[in-house]
Amino acid sequence: MAVSPSPTTSTPADPVETQQQFVAELERRTFDYFWDTTDTQRCLAPDRWPSNPFSSVAATGFALTAYAIGADRGYVSRAEAARRTRDCLAFYWNAPQGPEASGVTGYKGFFYHFLKNDDGTRYGNTELSTVDTTLFLGGALFAQGYFDRDDPVEAEIRDLAEKIYARVDWQWAQRNTTGTQARNLADSHGIAMGWRPENGFTTHDWVGYNEGMLVYVLALGSPTHAVNKDAWDQGWAANLEADWATYYGKTFLQFEPLFGHQYSHVWVDFRGIQDEFMRSKGSDYFRNSRLATLAQRDYGAENPNNWVGYSSDIWGWTASDGPQGSRDKHSVNGAPRTFMTYSARGVSAIRVVDDGTVVPTAAGGSVAFAPEVTIPALMAMRERYGDRIYTKYGFKDAFNPSFTFTQDNVTTGTVDAQDGWVARDYLGIDQGPILAMIENHRSGLIWEVTRKNPHIIRGLRRIGFTGGWLDEAPAE
Repeated sequence: MAVSPSPTTSTPADPVETQQQFVAELERRTFDYFWDTTDTQRCLAPDRWPSNPFSSVAATGFALTAYAIGADRGYVSRAEAARRTRDCLAFYWNAPQGPEASGVTGYKGFFYHFLKNDDGTRYGNTELSTVDTTLFLGGALFAQGYFDRDDPVEAEIRDLAEKIYARVDWQWAQRNTTGTQARNLADSHGIAMGWRPENGFTTHDWVGYNEGMLVYVLALGSPTHAVNKDAWDQGWAANLEADWATYYGKTFLQFEPLFGHQYSHVWVDFRGIQDEFMRSKGSDYFRNSRLATLAQRDYGAENPNNWVGYSSDIWGWTASDGPQGSRDKHSVNGAPRTFMTYSARGVSAIRVVDDGTVVPTAAGGSVAFAPEVTIPALMAMRERYGDRIYTKYGFKDAFNPSFTFTQDNVTTGTVDAQDGWVARDYLGIDQGPILAMIENHRSGLIWEVTRKNPHIIRGLRRIGFTGGWLDEAPAE
């Protein structure tokens, strides 16, 4: 089931056959990233590669997603993908959980954001992350649905995924429900972004339009520790009207980095289904992400801040690495410039965070929303910058054509006096959306599987989503 959004005006593209070949090659290279770099003993997908300082639990969710895609595409055998998936889930089910500050992988069913490469326990003082756990669960539940055969290994996958998901205590992570742990946030029922054993819950919850949509779908769909609908109504969706604005002639929910428009869509097909807010707007969250993507492309074409290299085919901003942290140290096209290292870059009607860095996953993770502009953009990046940015595992994390300052001691990548800076690393959470959303565009595989998942169906219905495929899904 290929995605066929309505066409829009675009620059001339290569023949369809050439685009198909490019997309197929990019998908295979990006799959190889997860297959080659994820530790098979403990299933610790690297946060970044090749530097590999620690593992990311979110990247591991994308690795789980990659394994099933690889099996379906024939990149690897189904049996081999199933064994890796089973071993991965077994590690996370059996890994130590508890309130201790070290020596554990998680607590209350959640996992720490970053894990040590040597044993898979908490890295440094990283937080117990509700959203990164959610991205891991997205991969686990997709694997649960994909590996559906009457086979001992595949049966074990289904059982482990169910136990891992059922263990997560979403009620504990919801503000105002934790007794002595409660925060001074009495006006909301949102789910906390994180928790640390040293000082308890973080100061922010998942409120407002962002990547936290999937957090609530899974929290309301839980068979064991589900939160109530007010978590959505009075938490995440409480102030959506404040995020509704017009940008480059398109009216949609604003969130400047494109990852916020992409992550939840990897595992949930939001086409044609609506909650109360989207019903009131005559839209849906898929169309919202499509408009956000097209608005970014328009920003690139206009290039209002006069960065080097931007065009209708060289564009895309989301969280990524960058050349360095500096303020007004250099000038580009006659203006003093601020550059950043890792940052949530993006553009919207509410704010613009742009230091000249272009991020391929911004377009790559939106292929399913707007293939007619994202695929030509990716092809143009490869054509313009070649193997400096496009190598064995697809696209390096980011590049900045404006940062040509070779005299600087830059450690995040390489700098060329003509073509600028290119990131040293690939990032797992940026590689994942490229792979997954290309597959959703090409075949709809992930969406086809998760539309049958009873937990996702339950979560969507409890929130109040109706319409489209959800009305035809089986009742509990």
